[in-house]
Amino acid sequence: MTDADLMQDASEIVFYDHPDIPVYIKESDLSEYPDMKALCHWHEDIEMIHIIGGEMNYQINGSSILLKEEDCIVINSRQMHYGYSYFHHDCRFACIRFHPKLLGANPMIYKNFVEPFIENTGIKYLYFDKNVKNRPVRELFVHILSLKSGQEDAYELEVIGTLLKLWRILFRQCKTMIQQETTPDDSDLALQKKMVSYIYEHYRDTVTLEEIAASANISRSKCCIIFKQYLQQSPVDFLNRYRLERSRLLLENTEFHITQIAFSCGFNHLSYFSRLFLREFGCTPTEFRRQCLVCETEEPMEFCPGSL
Repeated sequence: MTDADLMQDASEIVFYDHPDIPVYIKESDLSEYPDMKALCHWHEDIEMIHIIGGEMNYQINGSSILLKEEDCIVINSRQMHYGYSYFHHDCRFACIRFHPKLLGANPMIYKNFVEPFIENTGIKYLYFDKNVKNRPVRELFVHILSLKSGQEDAYELEVIGTLLKLWRILFRQCKTMIQQETTPDDSDLALQKKMVSYIYEHYRDTVTLEEIAASANISRSKCCIIFKQYLQQSPVDFLNRYRLERSRLLLENTEFHITQIAFSCGFNHLSYFSRLFLREFGCTPTEFRRQCLVCETEEPMEFCPGSL
């Protein structure tokens, strides 16, 4: 996961472009992510993805969709999601994330037009292909990207205004669904969130498959089935992937000794950590650290169990 950290419930803490304006706008390549795959996460924010070039698989609550060039997708608040490479091909994409409160300066507007959308469990995501009927959505999306790129004085005001225009399109498209009674969340999905939360909170400790399953009060076999259904990997593989990602961030942003980093991320043996790191990132921890250009003006992060 890049540009983000996690809250105690494993929801993502999004770092915005400006700390007082809850909007994040960035163009990226999928190759910037380990193995061209983002970590599974969720957050309160609305997330929008626009494919600039190439293709990307996207998972939302266990459902997979292939995003092609010029496609857009809008993921509703609190949905479990992540993107990954299509046949290991790179993909250039733009991401816009914003907190729903950005649209709620007026309480009436938030109550009538924002809250019914984000609280509706039937609205998990909206997909817009490059069909001509979806051109208004793409044009507004691209306009927001151009505003960020230009960064003219007070461009943030026009970003917010454009997001309001886009929200009107989304709201009108889902108006019928919004008026219907919401359905409860999928029970297995809720269990998956509990188990992912447990991993994110305890990855520094010795974690067993039994403990992961027990965090959701289910059997080991049921645990493995749910992970396969929603994340396409085993619980242990997901645990190790998260540990490796946290270790990578420590290698990049701190001066801690590699052995200290390995143990602080839950690896009991340095050789095992190095072997998994090489397999995941294509280089050893030592080689990765040599490649990193750590800003000399930044102080090393303090490592403290329970934080990070």
